[in-house]
Formats: sequence, structure tokens, C-alpha cells
Amino acid sequence: RKMQQLYRLSSEQLSKQDHYDFGMRAVKSILVMAGSLKRAEPNLPEDMLLIRAMRDSNIPKFLKDDAILFMALVTDLFPGIEIVDAVNPALEKSIQEELTENNYEA
Repeated sequence: RKMQQLYRLSSEQLSKQDHYDFGMRAVKSILVMAGSLKRAEPNLPEDMLLIRAMRDSNIPKFLKDDAILFMALVTDLFPGIEIVDAVNPALEKSIQEELTENNYEA
């Protein structure tokens, strides 16, 4: 229900871009992603899984201003839920090693 509200509000309030998709195909991909996240992190609350799936699949497509508005809508529809980023220690370690190896500062 909240996902439906978020997509309705997003289609009404975000700028109109050809590559924005808030239809059934987008809903299906969100549910598939949320299912993958649930299998990877079974102890995470379902609201958090849904928020992360919606964020991770939509934010890369949005213009900067639309991304800010989208996250504000998420915060309004899911009050009291702290949105936690996924942590990937192996990726962070690899990045740090590459930076050090190439004499870059993190």
C-alpha cells in the first residue's frame, strides 16, 4: 500500500522524464529486489527491505533534485524508520587497497 502511494506521489511530484517508470514493471522489479534482500538479510524488518529496494532501484535513475524529493517522500511515508545503508566490507577493503596502492587518499 505504501509503495503504491510512493509511486503515485512520485509520478505526480517528480519531474517528467522519459526514463522514469512507476508502473507495474517497476513494482515487479522492486518486489524481486526486496525478495533478494530478504534472502540475503532475513532478520531485517520488511519495511526496511522495501525502502532499500525502492531506493536502490530508483535513485540511480533520478535527477539530483528528484532524488532528494523521492527520499523526502519515503521519509514521510515511512516515519520513524531509520534508513540504513547496506555495508559491503569486502568492497570497502578492496577500494581502500586500490587507493593505497595508487597513492590516493581516502
